Amino acid sequence: MKKYSASKHHTLTELNITPLLDLAFVLLVIFIITTAPPVNDLEISLPTASSRPKEKPAKANYVTIDNSGKVYLNAVPMTDDELLKTLVEFRKQDPDLSVVVRGDSRIQYQKIIGVLDVLVSANIAKVGLATETTGH
Repeated sequence: MKKYSASKHHTLTELNITPLLDLAFVLLVIFIITTAPPVNDLEISLPTASSRPKEKPAKANYVTIDNSGKVYLNAVPMTDDELLKTLVEFRKQDPDLSVVVRGDSRIQYQKIIGVLDVLVSANIAKVGLATETTGH
């Protein structure tokens, strides 16, 4: 019987260092990964790229509706059919066409909705509504 108790006490006196070694290796890996290698270790002259001018952003087209209900595209008076045909041609030239609708505050809301319907028919996705800030 003493043999069993002696081996039991023997195992309690040993220290298991496997978890400590695992922790040490994990910390070592973390320190290796987070340490940045030197970038400017050699003195070299890098080539330069040619600087090309930036492309101008696409110009927004303005659809204006005055207080009498007349429709203008970029200050050119148009009917709804002419507006549709012109916008379809513009969209063929520039698929990323953007249009800003500027409506007089005194016109009927239905006239602006009619212009927005023309824009939807012309398949124009980028549409903005222009407003003014008040002095309040």
